[in-house]
Amino acid sequence: MKKWLIPMLLPLLLIAGACSHQGQSSEEAKGSKKTVIYQSENGPVEVPAHPKRVVVLGSFTGNVMALDVNLVGVDPWARMNPRWEKQLKDVPEVSDENLEKIIELQPDLIIGLSNTKNVDKLKKIAPTVTFTYNKLDYLQQHIEIGKLLNKEKEATAWVEDFKERAKQTGQEIKDRIGEDATVSVIENYDKQLYVFGNNWGRGTEVLYQAMGLKLPKKVKEKALKSGYHALSPEVLPQFAGDYLIISKYDDTDNSYMKTRAYQSIPAVKKGRAFVVNAKEFFFNDPLTLDYQLEFFKEKFLGKSEEEDG
Repeated sequence: MKKWLIPMLLPLLLIAGACSHQGQSSEEAKGSKKTVIYQSENGPVEVPAHPKRVVVLGSFTGNVMALDVNLVGVDPWARMNPRWEKQLKDVPEVSDENLEKIIELQPDLIIGLSNTKNVDKLKKIAPTVTFTYNKLDYLQQHIEIGKLLNKEKEATAWVEDFKERAKQTGQEIKDRIGEDATVSVIENYDKQLYVFGNNWGRGTEVLYQAMGLKLPKKVKEKALKSGYHALSPEVLPQFAGDYLIISKYDDTDNSYMKTRAYQSIPAVKKGRAFVVNAKEFFFNDPLTLDYQLEFFKEKFLGKSEEEDG
């Protein structure tokens, strides 16, 4: 499509999308329970009782997939996850700035974050529900998405099962490494090194909340409240726990791992630095949490307790 045509056609596309949605609502009104009222954090929203064409603009793609609800559009971060490549093979990448693409997909529900752009315009395409990241904890967030998708029972069942499995694994790990052993989660992104608190993806929810492992004192001071803390490679040893989880992007500069400061960290010297693919480990949805839990189980309890980096 010629770029100069987009401003002219977008209003027409929005109207068409709205009319299409209104037509669907009229049809649905003839049946029973075709739509329901979902109480979102911004007020009630009329949504499909059984959504079949969901667009996700945010970090909830794995939640929707875990509940076996059909996706027709996802954001670039979800598309980057190599573990989802097969499931999302035919699902287009969309963004909150590409409304004409979303209209073409004819979604019956759009899910986003509170900072998603163009929400008022998205609402004219399909019912749109946004969530504020970390307003709910990571497990309650999944149950909330279950409510939105009419899958609360399934979501709650997974949460209860996950909590039990993670608690048991956490106790086994603590029995192995000691109750007071500490773990740090570190990532190098866009030339900046970060350490994370207990609720910022990358396995932090599993390690600290679900399994009850401990953060180093320095990490607790600097990153627990804010979620993350930027630091220089020179001070990294001060934030290093007895074990390290290194969230690594292969397409970024990871030369800090060759520095004397990194190599001198006791966890590195003892083979207790476990490298993960950042694009696989980024989220805190059920699919990713299950993967993270199995990874930690293997690394902390398995026979191959060795440095990967």
